[in-house]
Amino acid sequence: MSRFVQHRLDRVHHAMARHVDSGLLPGAVTLLSSGDEVHVDVVGNVKRDTIFRISSMTKPIAAAGAMVLVEECVLRLDDPVTEFLPELANPRVLEDPAGPLDRTTPAHREITLRDLLTFRNGIGMLPGDSPINEAAAELRTAGPPKPMTQLTVDQWLKKLGELPLMHQPGTRWLYNTGSDILGALLARASGQDLGTFLSERVFGPLGMVDTAFSVPAGKLDRFVVSYMPNLQTGELEVYDEIDGAWSRPPVFPSAAAGLVSTADDLLAFGRSFLGHDLLSRASVTTMTADHLTPRQKAESGFFPGYFDNRGWGFGVAVTTRRDNIYETPGRFGWDGGLGTSWATDPAEDLVGVLLTQRADFPDHSKPYRDFWTSAYQALA
Repeated sequence: MSRFVQHRLDRVHHAMARHVDSGLLPGAVTLLSSGDEVHVDVVGNVKRDTIFRISSMTKPIAAAGAMVLVEECVLRLDDPVTEFLPELANPRVLEDPAGPLDRTTPAHREITLRDLLTFRNGIGMLPGDSPINEAAAELRTAGPPKPMTQLTVDQWLKKLGELPLMHQPGTRWLYNTGSDILGALLARASGQDLGTFLSERVFGPLGMVDTAFSVPAGKLDRFVVSYMPNLQTGELEVYDEIDGAWSRPPVFPSAAAGLVSTADDLLAFGRSFLGHDLLSRASVTTMTADHLTPRQKAESGFFPGYFDNRGWGFGVAVTTRRDNIYETPGRFGWDGGLGTSWATDPAEDLVGVLLTQRADFPDHSKPYRDFWTSAYQALA
């Protein structure tokens, strides 16, 4: 018996086709899987094997790589990262996150791997203008997804280590930067560059044949242009060309936003949490638990109330309350700011993937909300 209702499944296609016909999206690939069933739908100028920039969906993949090393006891969740990243030793913390850089106090403790995975490492995206944001601009701690600057890993870590933290380690959820520090940690701990490590320890075992930090010349015919809507007109403008920033290997691969991938590769990754074929059941349970305290949720997030119905695990958002038909408590995953989304829902035995070329913030994106709404209403 099918796990989906066919006429309801057709609504997934119609929802995405509407956005392509209106010009909101150039194209979209959607994938839904439950049990042995896999339903892929393609609309617009893309194909099932089209390669997309998945931006922040890199974060959970890097987190899974970290858990591989935790299981092997190469890394430990609560050990200071300074064993491998001495540049970050003896951190100091701003007395006022928006204040002058020379008014600091010693950190209560060193940064740990757990801090990086939960974004409680003390530095990240801080709203508003401030001296620390200006000082960190070269390090790309904020802003639209792009491959890292021309700094090497060592240069980036040196500059980061010279900056004070915005908050004490372990106290506040601050998005993004923890994943790039994590990428540097994985490279040093494994003795390999990040791309090689993930290829051998995550992509290879899961059969993710098209996931990488750049698109080789032989696959550029399957790559697509990335678009960003103009803030004034709403019209789509080219953000990155096919032969642009992702067509060549980066100097410093970004574990925060650097990967490209396909629908089938992301299905393999999403399914791995249900079948436990990359990580143990214990690791999956730990990675997908909500690790934020009520106070941290109240003080953090992209906007007030952001954590009212969700928490944060290791590189993934975790749904904690059903406020919508596609929000099942225990559902986890993450999205990419350049127009992509993935979630795994153990209660429904469901993996869903949405890949588009239009950058948008997921909570404000009609294609995002319509895909997940139509995905859940299609379940038998």
